[in-house]
Parts: sequence; structure tokens; C-alpha cells
Amino acid sequence: MQAAIQFPDISPEIFSITLFGAEFALRWYALGYILGFLIAWRMALRAISRPALWPDGTSPMTARQIEDLLTWIIIGVIVGGRLGFVLFYQPGYYLQNPAEIPQVWHGGMSFHGGFLGVVIASWLYTARHGIPKLAAADLIAHTVPPGLFLVRIANFINAELWGRPTDLPWGVIFPGPAAQFCPGVTGPCARHPSQLYEAALEGLVLGAVLLWLSYRRGAFHRPGLITGTFLAGYGLARFLVEFLRQPDAQFVSPGNPLGLAVHIGGYGLTMGQILSLPMLAVGLWLIWRSRGMA
Repeated sequence: MQAAIQFPDISPEIFSITLFGAEFALRWYALGYILGFLIAWRMALRAISRPALWPDGTSPMTARQIEDLLTWIIIGVIVGGRLGFVLFYQPGYYLQNPAEIPQVWHGGMSFHGGFLGVVIASWLYTARHGIPKLAAADLIAHTVPPGLFLVRIANFINAELWGRPTDLPWGVIFPGPAAQFCPGVTGPCARHPSQLYEAALEGLVLGAVLLWLSYRRGAFHRPGLITGTFLAGYGLARFLVEFLRQPDAQFVSPGNPLGLAVHIGGYGLTMGQILSLPMLAVGLWLIWRSRGMA
């Protein structure tokens, strides 16, 4: 067997308590979302407190509006993320078990669905209050990567969304029969830690680029540039990592071992790649559109 890293023994639950016969637990996954929202809120407040970042020295939103919008965004993330997972990844199962759709505590959230939920919630809120939509989108977009980083780390701790088998020295031996089902591999099966790849690309690299554009390159003066960079950056990162990420089981079959959602003659795209292409296209269009707006 090639050198590999044994998965660390970390419980998905930080702690649990029992009240009135029911057990309540705080999981790393939930904490990732909570901290992500708090960091985004503080980053947004910091940005609007610096007039020089904005055209005419005026930020598009007040602190109170940011707090109100955060509530809308949280609802959009939860509802959109859950419905996106149901519709994009397991529509047949949830059509037969509709009572399980609201049970988000059992897992099953889609980033692309959550993104659409945020877009709809933000569009409705900004339209209602007469806030410039692209300026608000830029403000929101530059705060997202820290949350992505934390949630991807939580995915790793949960030993979920792991990658395809690999013999690279940083391959991780994830626990569980599904992770260890690797036809043709003798002994423990090491897989790409694709969650960490995404944490690095979507969280650290993309986050650093957005902060550099926001605070060093005057990107808030070019509405749409930050949003476009986020969309294109996330879309590209996710598209590339999908080549190493194990697809959802419902897409895998004896004739389709790579789990391609669309394929012809052995070539095709995973569901994650299909959903990322529109983000990449819209992002590049927004970047092109923002030229000369400074």
C-alpha cells in the first residue's frame, strides 16, 4: 500500500446535551455556518465604515440594513441550499419521502441552491429598499469565502464529500464502508481530501483575491467586479475540483463509474460542473461589464 494519511478521530459533534429526554448537539457543520455568517456581518460593517472604498464616498447600505439583510440571507441559504440538494441531487428519493425535505439536520445542502437562495433574497430586499443591486452584491460577495472555508473544513471533519481514490502521499483513509469501497484497491483505500482542496481554493485563495481587489484595487468603484470575480473564481475552482471529487452515489453505475450527470462516449460533466458553468459565465460577463466604470 502507498503512503497515506489516516483520518483523524474527530467527532462531528462538538458537544451534546440531553433536555427533557431529547438530545441536542452542536455540530462542526452548524458552527461553520454560524461563524461564517458572523464573520460576513463584521466584514460588511467594516467595509461600509470606510467611505473611500465607495463611489462618491457613500456606501450603498447602512449598518441597520446589513443586519436586516443578513436575516434574509440566512433564510435564503437554508431554504435554497436544502431545495437545491433535493432538486439537483436526489429528486427521486425526496419525491417518495417528502416529509424528509425539511429535515436539514440530517445533512444534505447544495451550495448552488444556497447561492440561488441568497440571490433571490438579496434581490427582493434591495428592490424593496431601493439599494443599488450590484453594489450590494459586491458587498456581500467579498464576505463569503471565510464561510466557505469553514464549511469545507466541517465537511472534512464529517468525513463526507471525499474525493476519488488516489495513491498520492497526502491521500486520506476516510472511515466507513462507502469510502472504503474502492474496486481494484487492496488494503485501506486512500482518497483525495477534496474538501480541503475546496477550502483552500474557495476560501483562502479566492478570499485573498477578493480582499485585495476590495481594499487595494478600488474594486467597489467598479460595480460588479467583485461579484463577477467571486462567481468566476468559485465556478472555476469547483469545476476543477470535481475531477478529483467522488460524485454522489446516485450518479454512479457500472456503465458510468465516474458519476457523470451528462455523458456521451465516456466523456461528460458531473452535476457540480454543470451547475458551476453558469456561475463562471455570468462571472466573466460581470468582470467584462465592469471595465471602465472606475
